[in-house]
Amino acid sequence: MVKLPIPYSTQEITSADISAVTKILKSTFLTQGPAISALEKSFATYTDSNHCVAVANGTAALHLGILSLGVAAGQKVITSPLTFAASANCILYAGAQVIFCDIDEETGLMNLDILQELIDLHPDCKGVIPVNYAGMSTNTEKIRKIIGKNKFILEDACHSPGGYFIDSEGDKVKSGSNKYADAAIFSFHAVKHIAAGEGGVLTCKNKKIAVQALKLRSHGITKNSHELIENHGGWYYEMQALGYNYRLTDIQAALALSQLQRADQMLARRKLLAERYLHDLVNLPLKLPVISEEIGHAYHLFVIRLAQRTELYDYLKKQQILCQIHYIPVHLHPYYQSLGFKKGQFPKAEFFLRNMYKYPFISFYDG
Repeated sequence: MVKLPIPYSTQEITSADISAVTKILKSTFLTQGPAISALEKSFATYTDSNHCVAVANGTAALHLGILSLGVAAGQKVITSPLTFAASANCILYAGAQVIFCDIDEETGLMNLDILQELIDLHPDCKGVIPVNYAGMSTNTEKIRKIIGKNKFILEDACHSPGGYFIDSEGDKVKSGSNKYADAAIFSFHAVKHIAAGEGGVLTCKNKKIAVQALKLRSHGITKNSHELIENHGGWYYEMQALGYNYRLTDIQAALALSQLQRADQMLARRKLLAERYLHDLVNLPLKLPVISEEIGHAYHLFVIRLAQRTELYDYLKKQQILCQIHYIPVHLHPYYQSLGFKKGQFPKAEFFLRNMYKYPFISFYDG
């Protein structure tokens, strides 16, 4: 029998997860201990990336990513309006200008034809933050061809750990691998694939980006002898930049690392649920997700679209089945309206919002 209410999302915490956290609670370190470096090493391996920096949350990863890629006040950065606000907010944190690129109506991903137009219109643009909406990996190879080698790609991969796309060489390009992107970010929020309550990581193509992010993660302070301007012994440290307290705790790192060990099984579970949704909903008057053979979907969300969105939302809520409508396009939020953005500027994203909501990824189909 199904237990009500059915939550919009719920994390799976196993005895192994509890044991991993308990071990940290009984250890010497609660924050910035060995669990941090272990998580960074394991996540770099999982994503096929060269470097990984663990931080307090996905927003912190975006902020450090954009700063470590050299974005400065007054510069322009392109991102999608169909996303959580953090994807655009990080640009404003750096004092830069947000340029929104409308979406592809079928996938919700950044529309690459429109991206080409924006690059032609803003040749001085510093870089692009594509968003892997719902779990579909953006084709960063195509973005790289559009923007050239001198602009950066910071992949917002919060929805797509374990996802991939097939490139022109026939290779699987994992989300966060940085084969074509310069850096990528992930979140360990409670509703994400790897749920540590909070936390996130920045994966990086080169060591320079990682070193800068590591420094900014902890107030811009370093104790590394080869980085010091002066050196007065083992106790000595220097603040070399205006950084932040974006440190992840060992408690969260241990939980994330424990969940990472079964990431493939959890992803397989999501795919199984998605297959059941695709099968069971096919004859209903809904628009189901478009699943491309060139994309390995990570299924953070299962998005359906219909004209009676609000009515269905209200009906399911009365039945104690909780779902959600995501995302309000960023340019429609009051703060972004105060910056001069207006309704109607990005019609594809607005149309997408009016005709969609997302089913919860829950396990009540198990019988």
